[in-house]
Amino acid sequence: MRKMSVLDLCRMKESGEKVSWITAYDAPTASLAEQAGIDMLLVGDSVGMCVYGYSGTTEMTMPIMLAHTAAVRRGAPQTYVIGDMPFLSYQVSAEEAVRNAGAFIQEAGADAVKLEGGRRVAKQIRAISEAGIVVFGHIGLTPQSSGQLGGFKAQGLTVDSARAMIADAEAVQEAGAMFLLVEAVAPQVTRIIRERLSIPVYGIGAGPHTDGELLIVSDLLGIFEAFTPKFVKRYARLAEQIREAFTAYREEVKSGAFPGPEHAYNMKPDELEKLQAELGA
Repeated sequence: MRKMSVLDLCRMKESGEKVSWITAYDAPTASLAEQAGIDMLLVGDSVGMCVYGYSGTTEMTMPIMLAHTAAVRRGAPQTYVIGDMPFLSYQVSAEEAVRNAGAFIQEAGADAVKLEGGRRVAKQIRAISEAGIVVFGHIGLTPQSSGQLGGFKAQGLTVDSARAMIADAEAVQEAGAMFLLVEAVAPQVTRIIRERLSIPVYGIGAGPHTDGELLIVSDLLGIFEAFTPKFVKRYARLAEQIREAFTAYREEVKSGAFPGPEHAYNMKPDELEKLQAELGA
């Protein structure tokens, strides 16, 4: 299996072949995704909600995100991996943004980075791109700034909001980003954005008019149950199966059914005889 490249992704846009990508936070999940032929893996700051139990993503830090990105890289060495830049890792200055983006590449083995925001982070996108790092822009519902958006709400539903989304998308491309992720934006607006931009435009909850689709792995597998966004399709219901497995395990431990003889490492009869003789048994 050959790792996807930027040129491959651009060719897929030209040919109309959609890109499949999901989030991943650990090596085993990343390995399974690679075996399934998933095109790209995003080590999203959604790990804060899906793994650490926070109500949002702003608690994530560079050390946490680098550790998870490195784990995903080890699990999926032949898959295109994007590191998600956490809150305050790029907002302070363009210089700090470049330094932190570089850490994802040098220390964690990522192929690219993603950062949230349109016009307001154009300077940072430009600086990271000029440093030779592939950038994924991210507009629409941007979780790190969801407080300013009034919560986790869809965007582009009014004329003013639609104009803002289009302006953000154009600013991201102008600043040098090679890809754009549009989240929770009206599909009519997403279509306009894709028609206006020359770079690949991917979606999560942004309708079918995209060059590919992203889903949160915990949503896709039916593990995260705190809430389910409208745009999520569950391809499995692992939370139910996991609960059932835990319950069965607890009951067997309580009853003594587990562990059974087949789960034990037994001494050879002659070794047991020697031990018993030594102990005077």
